[in-house]
Amino acid sequence: MQKKSFQTILYSTVGVLVMLVILVAFNFIAGALRMRLDLTQEKAYTLSDGTRAILKKLDTPVTIRFYCTQSESATPETVFLKSFARKVEDLLTEYRQVAGGKIKIEKYDPQPDSDAEDSARLDGIEPQALAGVDRFYLGLAVKCLDEVQSIPFLAPNRERLLEYDLARIIVRATNPEKPVIGVMSPLPVFGMPSNPMMQQMGQQGSQPWTIISELKNDFSVRRIGMDADKIDDDVKLLVVIAPKDITDKAQYAIDQFIMRGGKLLAFLDAQCLADSRQQNQMMMNMGGGGSSLDKLLKAWGLQFDSSKAVADLKYKMQLRGRNGEPQEAPAWLGLTADAIDRDDVATSQIDNVWLPLCGAFTGTPQDGLKQTVLLHSSKDSQLVDAMLANLSGESTMKEFKPSGVNYNLAIRLTGKFKTAFPDGAPQDAKSEDEKKDEAKPDESKAGDSLKETRSDNTVVLFGDADLLFDPFTIRRIDSPFGALQMPMNANLNLAQNIIEQMTGDNNLIAVRSRATLSRPFTRVKEIEAAANKKFQSEIKRLEDSAAEAQRKVNELQAQKQDKDQRFILSPEQRHELEKLRKEEVDTRKRLKQVQKDLRKEVVSLQTRLKWINILAVPLAVTATGVVIAMVNRRKTSAK
Repeated sequence: MQKKSFQTILYSTVGVLVMLVILVAFNFIAGALRMRLDLTQEKAYTLSDGTRAILKKLDTPVTIRFYCTQSESATPETVFLKSFARKVEDLLTEYRQVAGGKIKIEKYDPQPDSDAEDSARLDGIEPQALAGVDRFYLGLAVKCLDEVQSIPFLAPNRERLLEYDLARIIVRATNPEKPVIGVMSPLPVFGMPSNPMMQQMGQQGSQPWTIISELKNDFSVRRIGMDADKIDDDVKLLVVIAPKDITDKAQYAIDQFIMRGGKLLAFLDAQCLADSRQQNQMMMNMGGGGSSLDKLLKAWGLQFDSSKAVADLKYKMQLRGRNGEPQEAPAWLGLTADAIDRDDVATSQIDNVWLPLCGAFTGTPQDGLKQTVLLHSSKDSQLVDAMLANLSGESTMKEFKPSGVNYNLAIRLTGKFKTAFPDGAPQDAKSEDEKKDEAKPDESKAGDSLKETRSDNTVVLFGDADLLFDPFTIRRIDSPFGALQMPMNANLNLAQNIIEQMTGDNNLIAVRSRATLSRPFTRVKEIEAAANKKFQSEIKRLEDSAAEAQRKVNELQAQKQDKDQRFILSPEQRHELEKLRKEEVDTRKRLKQVQKDLRKEVVSLQTRLKWINILAVPLAVTATGVVIAMVNRRKTSAK
C-alpha cells in the first residue's frame, strides 16, 4: 500500500515537472517566434498579404532603428506610450521574420545627452514633452543604402494604420524617387495663407486638405492651374477636384495629357459643399453647385448631370438637424460593402464610404473603352434635384419614388481613348482686329493635336468631390499629444488606393484598407428601408387625399353665386371637411402603428444580437466543461 502511494506521488511529481518543462519550452519558443492568435474577422492583427509581398521582394538589406525612451517615471502618459511601444516592437519582429533576413532591427534608448539621443535627432525623431519627462522619444527610422525615411513620432491614435505606416516608409526607403502627381482644382485644397486684413475681420487662413498632406508623403505633388493650356510631361497622374466652370482650353489640356499616356482621376460633383466661394450668411450651407468635364465625358460616351444627386433609402444617412434632432438625408449616402466592387484591388477591402450629394454617370462608353463600376447605389434610389435635396431631406423623402436602377457613382474607364477635340485646340474669342492678325507661326492647328492614345490608358471618375473634404472624412480630437486626427470613414483610404493603383505599389492598398473596416447593422437598415417605403406611401396617400378634398371644397365654394355667402360652408362642404379630418386621423393612427412596429422590430433585433454577444462565450465554455466532465466520468467508470 505504501509502495503504491509512493509510486503515485512519484508519478505525480514527475508529471508536474514534465508539464512545467513543456510550458517553459513552449513559452520560450513562442516568445522567440512572436506568434499571435488573431480572432478578428478582418485579421487586423495579422500581417496582410500586401505587407508580406513588400517584405518578400526586398533585395537590399534594410535597417530599422527603433527609438523608445525607457525612463523610470510612471506617469499615465509614459505608461501608455510604453505599452504601445511593445506593440510596435512585436510588429517589427514579425516584419523581420517575414523578410527572411533582409531586415535588421536596432533598438535605442535615447536618454538625455546620450549617443542614442544624437542618433535620434539625426534620424529626425521628434521628442515629446510629457508630464514628469523632459523628452520622450517614440519613433523609428528605416535605412536602405544611403536613403533614410523616418516616422518622427508613432502616434497611438494611428495604431490601426501602424502596419501601413511601416510598410510605406520601407517602400519609400527602397524606392526613394517619388512619382509626380498634378492636382487641378478651384478649391483651396492646398490651403490658404492668412491675410492680415481678413484676420482683423475674424477670418483665418486654412490648412491644406488632409488628402494633399497625405499624398505629399508618398508623391511629388504639383499644383496645376485651372487655366493651364498644357500638363507637364513628367506628371504621371492628374487629379482633378470639383472642376466647376472649367474652360474648353483646360479640358483640351487634360485631353492631350490623356492622349500622351497620362492618367486621370477626376472628382466631379452635383452640389459641392466644400465650395464656399458663393456662400453668404443667409445661404451658408448651399454649397457651390455642380461641376463636370462635359466635353471629355461626351467623347467617352458618358453623361453626368451636375444638377442631379442620387437619393437612396438603403444607404441614406442621418444628419443633425435643427435643435440637434436627427434628420433623414437620403441624398447623403453612407455606402457599405454591398455598394462597393469587391473584385477590384483598390476597393476590395473598403466598406465605409460617405458621399454627400453625389451625382451619377449614365450612358454607354465608346467602342474601345471598358467600364468598371467601383461604387453604385441600390435599386431603391432616385435622381433628385441636388440643391433641393441639400435644403430639405424631408421633402426628398416625401416625393421619393424608387427607380429600380443601380446608379454608377464611381467608374473606371480603360482602353484606347479618342480625343474630344478632333479640330484641334479651341480658340479664344477674338476681336475683329485680332482676327485680321491671327496668323502666327506657333498657333495650334488641328494637325498638331493627338487624336488617340497609342496604348491602353486609364481614367477614374467619381461623382462626388466632397468625399475628400476634411469635415466629411476626419474627426479632430484634442489630446495630451496635440490635435489627433481620426478617420470617420474610408474615403481617404479609397482615394489613396486609387492613386497608388494608378501610380505606385499596389501592395500598399491591401495594407491601408484594413484601417477603417466597419460592420454596420445591414439587417436593421433593410428593415428601416422597408418601413420607410410604407411611410412614404401612407404620407403620399394622405397628402393626395387632403389635396383632393380641398379641391372639392374650392369647387363648391366657387359655384356659389352670392358673394355674401362665399365664406359660409354648405352641408356638402362640411361633409367633405369632416371626411378629410377623419381620414387624417385614421392615417396618422396607421403611421404611428407602423412606427411602433418598426421600432419594435429594430429593438428586438438589437436585443437578440446583444444577448448573443453576452451569452455566446459563457455558453460555449459551459458546454465544453460539461463535455469534458462527461468524458472523464466515463473514463473513471470504465476503470
